Amino acid sequence: MPLKMNRMKKNDDLVTRVLELPEPERASLARQLLLSLEPPDFDSDSETAWAVELEARIASVKAGRFRASDWRKALKRIRQALAKGATS
Repeated sequence: MPLKMNRMKKNDDLVTRVLELPEPERASLARQLLLSLEPPDFDSDSETAWAVELEARIASVKAGRFRASDWRKALKRIRQALAKGATS
């Protein structure tokens, strides 16, 4: 078997084995793989910052300072704003 085909087969086998892992282990592995693609100066501890942000957002909702939007409408507004910014 040519080297390239052998490598592809090994990759397929690896993916099959990984997909058999329990969800938490797959999630951890996915996180590690994604972090491996980031530049060396990437802040891998951004989880802490996100936790702080989420707590602030939850507090805003509980205090009534947040108005929820339908995702499709919000996405439409975002796209319109981006298009407007691109033409300015």
